[in-house]
Amino acid sequence: MIKRWGIPLLLLAFGLFYLLPLPFHGLWIPDETRYAQASQEMLLSGNWAAPHFMGLRYFEKPAAGYWMIAIGQAVFGENLFGVRIASALSLGLSTLLTYLMARRLWNTPRKSFTCATIYMSFGLIVGQAGYANLDPQFTLWVNLSLVALWYAIDSTAQRVKLAAWAVLGLACGMGFMTKGFLAFLLPVLIALPYMIWQRRLTEMMRYGLLAVLVAVLVSLPWVLTVHMREPDFWSFFFWHEHIRRFAGDDAQHAQPWWFYLPLLIVSSLPWALALPGTFKHAWQTKSQPKIAFLLLWLVLPLAFFSLSRGKLPTYIMPCLLPLALLIGHTLTGWLEQARTGIIRANGLLNLALGLITLLTVTYLQFKQPIYDNEPLHLTFVLIALGIWSIANALQVARPSTLFLAPAVGMLALVALLPAALPNTIIYNKTPDVFISEHAQALRETRSLLSNELGAASALAWHTARPDITLYNTVGETQYGFTYPDAKGRAVTLSTVQQWMTQARQKGSVGVVMRVKDDGERHEVDLLPKDGKRYEQGNIVIFIFAQTTP
Repeated sequence: MIKRWGIPLLLLAFGLFYLLPLPFHGLWIPDETRYAQASQEMLLSGNWAAPHFMGLRYFEKPAAGYWMIAIGQAVFGENLFGVRIASALSLGLSTLLTYLMARRLWNTPRKSFTCATIYMSFGLIVGQAGYANLDPQFTLWVNLSLVALWYAIDSTAQRVKLAAWAVLGLACGMGFMTKGFLAFLLPVLIALPYMIWQRRLTEMMRYGLLAVLVAVLVSLPWVLTVHMREPDFWSFFFWHEHIRRFAGDDAQHAQPWWFYLPLLIVSSLPWALALPGTFKHAWQTKSQPKIAFLLLWLVLPLAFFSLSRGKLPTYIMPCLLPLALLIGHTLTGWLEQARTGIIRANGLLNLALGLITLLTVTYLQFKQPIYDNEPLHLTFVLIALGIWSIANALQVARPSTLFLAPAVGMLALVALLPAALPNTIIYNKTPDVFISEHAQALRETRSLLSNELGAASALAWHTARPDITLYNTVGETQYGFTYPDAKGRAVTLSTVQQWMTQARQKGSVGVVMRVKDDGERHEVDLLPKDGKRYEQGNIVIFIFAQTTP
């Protein structure tokens, strides 16, 4: 049955839990609005070489990731689905790679389906599938490069071996154009110790030249183009995104070295309790080339990312495919031996987590209500936790046959979670929903102003106008403001009144403000008092009519 229905079931799950929820919740700030706007700007400007953010040079990442999001908007429209489809498709293809890799390693349909199901139901994976950023795409290219590496290592047919090395080069080139030089480092980090251990270093050096050639051919046109158009791109990108982020004292998102160890456990939910047994079994069988390769793929990138000062949860996503393979391999082994104790315990743990969450929500709702007259949102909470609990109860009751039931629980939980969030989070973290309600009036204004980058980029995306003037904020656009053509794109507390006077003489003015502290309330106080005001959460929209000189 699995041999016949495995792929269709994975496709059904992909459509139901990855694709279907995409258009039903607003863009999260700051990442989703930023990538939506920067990619839209490529479509509007025709500049596909150098990323720009609200008309300002934005050199933190290469261009390919923006290309994919832009293509999504070009094909499906400048809407929520179009913005997110690149992420969903990337992790859907990574699920397929998991299936193919498992088939290559063990040639067992049941084990292949199990590994792919585990991968696509990892909490971090399914969560990022509906989130517009570059990490799902980069993860796809890294996964493809390492799957291709194994095919190259494992193949005896010359044609297959050459094709695999060429695909490896293609993946490295695309990964490089998505997030940078790390795409070249990670395959080498795994291939070098493995090939030395196998005494095949000469083979790697010989065939690796093909991969290098393909990677150069894929990336060189863009590299030369961006260098000619923006000569400063490489100096900023190399220093800021690689050297400073990895080792700088002022690295963004600084975390301790052990940050990823507990995160790996959380990211592996709903399969966390299988980790100890999986690691034990992998260590005991590490002399097997297949297991050794997977361990290197898991451990070495994890160690490398742990050494970096700057850390984000999504950085370890390339480590999750080998983890899914190792868990699936161990889990099916337990089933063959009729050892279902850990499987049942895993379901009990997940069931307990669901019940604790339900009790916590109930307690807080009575003590300090999270949901303020929001019966629909509260209903979705109960549905999501109900499905989670039932799915894991099924694993407890029938561990031999329904051992994959927790996957349904996690997939449903993440799919329903946006609809279950309270308005306080929706209003403040997805301001594009509120902005979209007033998008037409904002489009008709002559000038636009905002004091927060996330809200500003949402405003720019909904109005298809990158020329937002920034009010008392710079943030990640700081580098773009060093160029002379950015002059006049920012105002301060001391100049905002003069700017408003001049702007209103030319036409109406739309303003989107985040107001959540005394400083931002002061920013609002400096604006004219005669505008139309609309407010939701901590987002305030003003429409100021034109004035006569």
